[in-house]
Amino acid sequence: MTTQPGTGTTGLTRRLGLADAVVIGLGSMIGAGVFAALGPAAGAAGAGLLPALAVAAVVAYCNATSSARLAARYPASGGTYVYGRERLGPFWGHLAGWAFVVGKTASCAAMALTIGSYLWPGQAHAVAVAAVVALTAVNYAGVQKSARLTRVIVAVVLAVLAAVVTACLTGGTADAANLGLGHLDGSGDPGGAGGVLRAAGLLFFAFAGYARIATLGEEVRDPARTIPRAIPLALGITLLVYTAVAVAVLAVLGPQRLAGAAAPLADAVRAAGSAGLVPVVRAGAVVAATGSLLALILGVSRTTLAMARDGHLPRTLAAVHPRHGVPYRAELAVGAVVALLAGTADLRGAIGFSSFGVLAYYAVANAAAWTLSPAERRPPAAVPVIGMLGCLTLAFTLPTASVLAGAAVLAVGAAVYGLRAATADRG
Repeated sequence: MTTQPGTGTTGLTRRLGLADAVVIGLGSMIGAGVFAALGPAAGAAGAGLLPALAVAAVVAYCNATSSARLAARYPASGGTYVYGRERLGPFWGHLAGWAFVVGKTASCAAMALTIGSYLWPGQAHAVAVAAVVALTAVNYAGVQKSARLTRVIVAVVLAVLAAVVTACLTGGTADAANLGLGHLDGSGDPGGAGGVLRAAGLLFFAFAGYARIATLGEEVRDPARTIPRAIPLALGITLLVYTAVAVAVLAVLGPQRLAGAAAPLADAVRAAGSAGLVPVVRAGAVVAATGSLLALILGVSRTTLAMARDGHLPRTLAAVHPRHGVPYRAELAVGAVVALLAGTADLRGAIGFSSFGVLAYYAVANAAAWTLSPAERRPPAAVPVIGMLGCLTLAFTLPTASVLAGAAVLAVGAAVYGLRAATADRG
C-alpha cells in the first residue's frame, strides 16, 4: 500500500494483471444486458434490434477508447470523475462522479433484484438483500478474491450462453427472415430510426462494464500498458458474445415474441425444442447477475473513494483497510444503500435510468479525451467527437421517464456542488 500525496490516506495495492482486468470487465458486461435488455430493446426497435446493437457497440467503442487513453494518463481510482476533474475542471469531475455513483447504485439494486426474481420469485427482495450482503463481504476481503470469483462466474455464463446459441441455431426452428422482418404492436416504436436509437440506449446499459476497469486504475499493475489493452479486449469479446446470442434468439422468436418475453433466453431455448435447458438458463441468469452485481459494487465503491478524497463526499469514506487494502468504508456504505433499495424498491425501470446516468458520465469522458495532446496519446479526433455526440443522442432518446429522472438527478448533483462551493467561499 502507498500514501496518496497530500491526502494522508493510504493508497490501494496494485494486484491486478491484464487477465484479471479483462475478466472484471467481462463480468460487468456479460450479465444484465444479455439476459434482460434484449426484450425491451426489441420492443423499441422491432426488426431493427441488430442495427441498434451495432449503434450501441460503436458508441461503446468510442467511449472505451477515450477511457483507455485517459486511464493510462491518470491511473487512479475514480474513472471519469478523475478525468473530468483533471482535464475539464472540478465541476465536470463532480458531475461525472455523481452520475456514475447514483446511476450505478440503482443498477446494483436492479441486479440484486434480478438474482432474487430468478432464484426465488416469491422472496425476491429478501434474496436480493442477502446477495448484496454476501458480495459486499467478498469485496471487503480484497480485490484479488473478487477477481478470482469473477473469473469463475464469467466461465459459467459463457458456457450457458454457448449452450443457448447452439440450441437455438440447431433446433430447426430458427428462421433467418426473423432477423430483418416483422412489425410490432404495443408500446415503443415498431422499428424506425427513433426506435433503433432508443433500443441502442437501452442496450448500452449492457456494454458499460468496461468502466469497472478504468475505476480500478489504482489497483492494476503497469496501468499505462494494461488498461488500454484490457478495455478493448473486454469490449470486443462482449460484442461477439452479444451478437451471437441476439442473432440466435431473434432467429427463433422473431422481434414480436422477443419483445414480449419476460425471460427471452429461456423462452428461446424452449421454443427451439430444448426445454431441458431452461433451468440451466435460469441458473445462468442468476450467476450472470451475481457477476454484474459483484463488479458494480466494486466500481461504485472506488468512485466513492475518489470523490471522498476530494471532499465531494464525506472524507471518512476515503479510508483504506490496513490489511485487505480496500476502501472498506466506501464499500460498506455502498452495500448498505444498495441493500436498502433492493429490499424496498421496485426497480424494473432502472435500466433506462441507469443508462441515462452512464451516458452522461461517458459524455464527460469523451470531452476530457478531446483535450489530450498528441504527446498524451490522444485518440483520433473522430473518436471523442462521435462518442460524445452518440452519448448525448442516446441519452435523450431514452424513454421520457428515464430522461426526466436522470436530468433531475444531474440537477441535484450540480446544486450540491454549487452549495459546497458557496460554503467554501464563505469559509
